Amino acid sequence: MAQFPDSNISIDIFPKVFNLEQVEMAFSEALAQDAIVTHTFVDPILREQAKELVNESDLISIDLVGPLIESLAEKLGKEPLGKPGLYRQLYQSYFDRVSAMDFGLNHDDGKNPDDWDEAEIVLLGASRVGKTPLSLYLSVLGWKVANVPLVAGLQPREEIFNLDKRKMVGLTVAPGELIEYRKHRQRSLGVGLSKSDYIDPEKVYEEIETIESFFRRQGISTLDVSGKPIETTADEIIQLIRRKNK
Repeated sequence: MAQFPDSNISIDIFPKVFNLEQVEMAFSEALAQDAIVTHTFVDPILREQAKELVNESDLISIDLVGPLIESLAEKLGKEPLGKPGLYRQLYQSYFDRVSAMDFGLNHDDGKNPDDWDEAEIVLLGASRVGKTPLSLYLSVLGWKVANVPLVAGLQPREEIFNLDKRKMVGLTVAPGELIEYRKHRQRSLGVGLSKSDYIDPEKVYEEIETIESFFRRQGISTLDVSGKPIETTADEIIQLIRRKNK
């Protein structure tokens, strides 16, 4: 479709088509819309059914995988299994990582709270404590992670109180280290380092104390990330989650 940039054409996708009834339904809808059909059936019965449906109508249908499979069978002197879903089975870990990364991006910085219960790990902590990079790193390892900011003086989101404590980890850090992270963030944004509660040592200390107190009251396991590389912290989070879910 990239070759036809000025054409307004919609694409309907029919995934997981495994039986004749599903093939007929998809082709009927294509016929009603005067559409072109492309398919990737590895099951020879479904491919034959698609041919018959095309012969009975004026549909244009393109078999994207059948000719290649037949050529490979002839070249190799072997019959194909004709079993759908094998590619996903072979590369399931890859698809799981992609799904986890998508989940992490969609649940960064407190987004989409209605889905937090679907996370395998929920990270909580103050601004700039390292929640986002940790979430992304863990997602590459295949973990579905949501991260939620906590702000001193503001009531935590109600959804937090309904989550399974076994999947929650509260992140803490030394006040001085957090201040340096925040100063670096302000410089990168071109913001001056004028005195503010965001980097004021006394206020930052109080903020961390308030958040740690919240963790204690709620029974949320905590992890000090001070001076640790992201790989070490991620490994400690995974071990903590696994211990709590035994």
